[in-house]
Amino acid sequence: MKTLVPTTSYLIRAIYDWCCDTSQTPYVSVRVSEASSVPLELVQDGEIVLNIGTSATRDLRIDNEAITFSARFDSVSREIFIVISDVKGIFSRESGQGLGFNVDEVAKQESSNTIEKDRVKAVNISSKQRLKIVK
Repeated sequence: MKTLVPTTSYLIRAIYDWCCDTSQTPYVSVRVSEASSVPLELVQDGEIVLNIGTSATRDLRIDNEAITFSARFDSVSREIFIVISDVKGIFSRESGQGLGFNVDEVAKQESSNTIEKDRVKAVNISSKQRLKIVK
C-alpha cells in the first residue's frame, strides 16, 4: 500500500505564495520542539512566530519535511530549521488570513505512517521466508 505524503507542506507553500502574490507578509506560528532549531530566547509559551517573507529571510526552502532559511535576530545571522509537523499555522501579518494546523494530529498522522511503513516492511520480510511443513 502506498503511503500518502501529508498535505501540510503543500498548504504552507500555497499560503506563502498567496501572501507573496498579494504583497502581504507571511508569518509562521511554530510549536517549539527538539526537532526544530529556532532562537530559543524568543520562544514564548513553547511557541514562536516568525516572519518568512522575502525581506526577512535568505535561502528560504519549504519542502515536505522542513522549512529552512537564514535570518537575522538582533543583528546576528541564524540558521533556522522547522520541522513541518511543528508548524501550527501560516498567515498574513496584514490581514490575518491563512491556515492553522493541529500539530498533535499531524504528529499522530506521521507516526501512523511510520507504523504502516514498518508493518509493510514486516510483511515483505515475512513473504520472503518459506514455510516448511513438519510432520
